[in-house]
Formats: sequence, structure tokens, C-alpha cells
Amino acid sequence: MNIWAVSDGRAGIEAQVDGLAQAVARLRPAEIVIKRIGWRWGLGRLPSRLNPGLLATLTPGSGLHPPWPDIWIAAGRATLPLSTRLRRLSGGRTFVVQTQHPRQPIKAFDLVVPPIHDRLTGANVLPIVGSPNRLSPAQLAAELERFRDKLESLPRPRVAVIVGGASKAFGLPAERAARMGREVAEAVTASGGSVLVSFTRRTPQAAREILRAEWARLPGVVWDDRGDNPYFAFLAAADAILVTEDSTNLATEAAATGKPVHVLALEGRSEKFDRFHHDLRERGSARPFAGRLESWDYTPLAETDRAAAELLRRYDARN
Repeated sequence: MNIWAVSDGRAGIEAQVDGLAQAVARLRPAEIVIKRIGWRWGLGRLPSRLNPGLLATLTPGSGLHPPWPDIWIAAGRATLPLSTRLRRLSGGRTFVVQTQHPRQPIKAFDLVVPPIHDRLTGANVLPIVGSPNRLSPAQLAAELERFRDKLESLPRPRVAVIVGGASKAFGLPAERAARMGREVAEAVTASGGSVLVSFTRRTPQAAREILRAEWARLPGVVWDDRGDNPYFAFLAAADAILVTEDSTNLATEAAATGKPVHVLALEGRSEKFDRFHHDLRERGSARPFAGRLESWDYTPLAETDRAAAELLRRYDARN
């Protein structure tokens, strides 16, 4: 079985489609091909009816042309002009899946996998908590082994701190970064533990420098963006995880580990994210960070595997 995981190449969006594709491949042998879509002259933003030569307006590196895959898993606005027409382009052969809320009629898709907090419903809709992700026990074990020499001697509790930052709804100004840095450092110091710190592309440079300076004084590892990213190894090695509230992907992946997840507040607010974090709290996965490290048990979030199983059930039923 051939699966294309299609996005515009942004890390968070690609992680969703690749994660769902990998979950399908764990259930049934499949070849996964990553596709990164681009449009000439911004034509991908036009309604499909205004861009009749759709394939000709793709950038050369997109690699989107027949033969079409058995399963198309896509996310993001850039993919929609093709996602909405792929069943016709493939003669009905390709099973078309869109993650996130497509913000347009859903009848063009075989399956839509949005987050529950988007409140999308329909016969071809499978809402999940958070977003599809790439995390699996086998991957965590493999990544931990890769970085074992750097991590195994660190004092416990090991606290993974995953920092996002700037988005439409949230921000991480210098003042908030300084306060966050002190609060986390005090909690880790009081526990006698260590930190495993990873920033994302959205972390403002000023905030990154403030936090790195604060946390570099603690036992642990602050990734410096050089070499391979130890993000998954940090999740595997951690006894607790702190994650900023701005990213569905980061919180979902943290909750999939089954380890206590503390949510770090940022500047700003979003009703959708309020609903998402409420869902995590209701499931026992996450709690707001209140200046101290807590420990509790819960069932790891496995929404990506649930979505993959439902995808295959519908794919088989259609065929």
C-alpha cells in the first residue's frame, strides 16, 4: 500500500500527516512518501474554479503527479486545492484524508480528522483529542538509545521542558520568559532533578537566550540546535514534561508518553486552546504548572492509533 503524507513542509504540519501515515503503516505494510507542496505565484490560495490548470501551477519540487497513491493524508491550507479534487483526479482510486479543520465543505474528503476542540461533525469526520503525532513506544526506545550516553547519568527527576512561543494567539515576551525561567528553575532545583530543554522554531530569540541562560545553570542538557534533535529522546528519558500552551502538537506528543504533563502559561488566550487543554485535564493527562513538579498516573493518549484504525476500516469498507 502506498501512502502520501502531504503538507507545505512546516514542521508541525508535516508531523501530523507523517505521524498518521506511520500509525497506519504499523497496522498494515505500507510505503510512506513525504510530499511538500508549493504553488507558483501564490495560486494555491485561489478557489479551485479560478485555477483550472491546477497541476501546472505547482512548483517543480512538489512531485505531485500521477500515479496517485492508495491513501492521501494531507494537512494545511496549501494542500486543499488538490485534496478537494483528488478523488476526481484519481478516478476514485485514492482514499483522501485531511487532518485539521479544512474550513470548507467536507464532502470532498473520505475522512477528516480534526481536533475535538474545533467542533467539526459529520459522517466522514473523526474528531480526536489534539492532533496526529509521530510518537510510538518503539520510536521513543530507539531515540533514547541514540542519546543514552548524554542522558543516563543525569539526576532524577529528569524534567523535559519543551518551549514554543509566538503564534496568532500566544506570545513569549522577554518579561514572561524571565519569569518562566525562574519558576521552572526553582521547581527543578527543589526536586533535586535535571532539565532536558528543547526550543522550537517559534521560540523568539530574545526569550530563547533568557531561558537558556537561566536553565544552563541546572544539571541537564539544553539543546543548542546543533546536530540531531534529541526531542524524542528527551520525552523518553523524562520523568515529567513541561510544555508551553501554544502548541497542540507538543502537548499531544507529551500526553502520549503517559508521563505527567505540566502546561506552561504564555501571554495571550485562545478559546480553542482552552477547550483543548480542558480535554487533557479531563483525561488526567495534563495540569497547569503551578510552580512545583507533581506526579500522577494516567492512560497514555493514543488518538493517532485510533485514527489510523478507523482510517483503515473505512478504506477497506470502500474498497
